[in-house]
Amino acid sequence: MPVTSGETDAGNLTFTIVTELDATPERLWQMWADPRLLEQWWGPPGYPATFEEHDLSEGGKASYFMTGPEGEKFPGR
Repeated sequence: MPVTSGETDAGNLTFTIVTELDATPERLWQMWADPRLLEQWWGPPGYPATFEEHDLSEGGKASYFMTGPEGEKFPGR
């Protein structure tokens, strides 16, 4: 993902990422909404992601882990 910039707002608990992608907004929403599609590009190369929880509703949560080349697991939420 070619990230152009990122900005953290700790007071509002937000992180904004600016990027340029060669896809329609509809296709991007489909990718974010489907955890199996999101797994295909989330994280750095060589560290595939597995989403265990993926709730996009207000107040929802997402939890995942990335698996490193040596089999080590790195959780995220």
